[in-house]
Amino acid sequence: MDRELTLEVVRVTEVAALAAAGWMGRGKKNEADGAATNAMRAMFDTIAINGTVVIGEGEMDEAPMLYIGEKLGNSSGPEVDVAVDPLEGTNILAQGLPNALAVVAIADRGNLLNAPDMYMEKIAVGPRAAGKIHIDDPLEKTLEIVAKANNKRISECTVMVLDRERHQPIIDAVRRAGARVRLIGDGDVGSAIYTAIPDTGVDLCVGIGGAPEGVIAAVALKCLGGEMQARLWPEDDEDRARCAQMGITDCSKILFMDDLVKGDDAIFAATGVTDGELLKGVRMLGGDLAETHSLVMRYKNKTIRWIKAIHNLSCKADLIAGTPYIK
Repeated sequence: MDRELTLEVVRVTEVAALAAAGWMGRGKKNEADGAATNAMRAMFDTIAINGTVVIGEGEMDEAPMLYIGEKLGNSSGPEVDVAVDPLEGTNILAQGLPNALAVVAIADRGNLLNAPDMYMEKIAVGPRAAGKIHIDDPLEKTLEIVAKANNKRISECTVMVLDRERHQPIIDAVRRAGARVRLIGDGDVGSAIYTAIPDTGVDLCVGIGGAPEGVIAAVALKCLGGEMQARLWPEDDEDRARCAQMGITDCSKILFMDDLVKGDDAIFAATGVTDGELLKGVRMLGGDLAETHSLVMRYKNKTIRWIKAIHNLSCKADLIAGTPYIK
């Protein structure tokens, strides 16, 4: 992949974030997600790639665009796999809560796991603990490893967990071990990435969340030097049949980084929609101006860029049409 593609990809997340931000706090998550999806899809048409969606908004009969298997780009660039989440945290955005993101991950063709839209058991850590954990270790042992790697006491470690009833045993185990629990309502792409960003204070992310989000987060962690391990979590025969259709014969197999994202190159980009630890949200500056904050990184050269941009919304009206601030 050409290095110029790194900055092209962030343009995609920027416009999706701008489109979604107009719906912040309006209680309409579907409208917000639709606006972000429409804007992201339109911007992809301008990007010099020959892309195929492997993680998207669903199957072709479930999503009008950014569906799995859809072709993206103007067909003039490299052949790549594309994983998208136009609005990570639809409920978050609808309620005006922190940590909503627009995210995209790209790798050379055939290098991203084509994960079915189902649950996945996941564990994520930052660079210091990478290569030292195992998903099947007792949580108490994992906390000892993570604390030692980060030069902390267990009592100083923070574990991020989705606030779901299924995670109560994890929450109880973390508290028994003496570590701190931080619960989140949604947004497990961002929560995995937090483990590799020291400023967030998150040392470990563990639990069961979406499989597609797991693959996207794995790309980010690969760029950051962190690690994710995962295992698909089928709930019923329909999920198992979906795995079989995608060529996954063993749902119990542990998925390591090279299973989730292979190869020596990958790009991850995210733009904040609402404020969070990772990124600030879209700021409306008045006079048709808006400010975005983005993170874009590439595995091949280990470059991490934080980008602050000012946009004139009148120049992007065709891309973000239908959002409440565009008449």
